[in-house]
Amino acid sequence: MAASPLFLSSSSPALRFPSSPFKGNVSSLRPSSCSIPSLKTTTKRQLVVMNKAAAAAAGAPVGSVRFRLDNLGPQPGSRKKGKRKGRGIAAGQGNSCGFGMRGQKSRSGPGVRPGFEGGQMPLYRRIPKLKGIAGGMRKGLPKYVPVNLKDIEDAGFQDGEEVSLESLKVKGLINPSGRERKLPLKILGDGELKVKLSFKARAFSAAAKEKLEAAGCSLTVLPGRKKWVKPSVAKNIARADEYFAKKRAAAAAAAESPSA
Repeated sequence: MAASPLFLSSSSPALRFPSSPFKGNVSSLRPSSCSIPSLKTTTKRQLVVMNKAAAAAAGAPVGSVRFRLDNLGPQPGSRKKGKRKGRGIAAGQGNSCGFGMRGQKSRSGPGVRPGFEGGQMPLYRRIPKLKGIAGGMRKGLPKYVPVNLKDIEDAGFQDGEEVSLESLKVKGLINPSGRERKLPLKILGDGELKVKLSFKARAFSAAAKEKLEAAGCSLTVLPGRKKWVKPSVAKNIARADEYFAKKRAAAAAAAESPSA
């Protein structure tokens, strides 16, 4: 008798069908091997976009540099089409070419100067002014590199050594940078000095000069950069110096004659 689809012969493997949940069958609860083969999960490959422009700039072979935010750039050899102005209204920049319809900035010519704000008080005049500096902002800038006597004493100079801008840099007392690299040296009188040194500086404060002379140090005032004056002004200054020198000589001679 041929086996029907529902009733299989004894030679065919027995198939167990789970019974209805309302009719409990203990045999159907036993684990049975599944005849369906397990599906193998395939790993998804990550899409990597290569940047030819970054590879060409770095000298690497094309395709070895990934597209990142820090190496975005046009492809080598590509040229962006320039914006054509004044070629019809339909082009987007045809009528006024992006400069507006009226106003000084839409006219031909240089326009307005930098910092002009239409006649109102500009920014460089609205900001707070420096108070208490007679002569303006340039007068408030430092003119010397100051060094106190106590710092020179702590630096460990020996008797007879020279104290100058170069020697103080070697000792590490000063490290001028920027504008201060062109400034001369000035000795200030804060502290005491117990060794005899040779000083070379552009200026000395009154207290420093008194203390150094009392300690037996030698002071050398370095000449400063001579300020340029017009030839006519220099001629007038020379004539004034000559005139006042004659007056001083005449006054000295007049003071000596009555005593004689």
